[in-house]
Amino acid sequence: MIAGFGGFIGSALRYWLSSATYRVLGPGFPYGTLLVNVVGCFFIGFLMAFFEERFVVSPSLRVFLTIGILGGFTTFSTFTFETMGLLTEGSYLLGAANILGTLLTCLCATWLGTVIGKWM
Repeated sequence: MIAGFGGFIGSALRYWLSSATYRVLGPGFPYGTLLVNVVGCFFIGFLMAFFEERFVVSPSLRVFLTIGILGGFTTFSTFTFETMGLLTEGSYLLGAANILGTLLTCLCATWLGTVIGKWM
């Protein structure tokens, strides 16, 4: 139940941030999905490291924040759907850029969040 409530919040936040990003940058590249995935990866790294190193939280709060909110916020299925759309349209370079860009920036964001979470 707590994960579902967190997922509701995360999904609403994802829709808001993604929509705002597309309004600013346009729909030519899946910037909104990339941004929410990078932000979500940063926060999962940060929270998990912070919880382990500095601040012990209840399992329910951890589930609410990580599986619920961040699980609802990030979106692998949208990433793959948008990438397939680019590839199907023949935009192979943009499709490859989305794959590599998402993978590299999300890994870097998770690492950076972990470093900051341990440091704080």
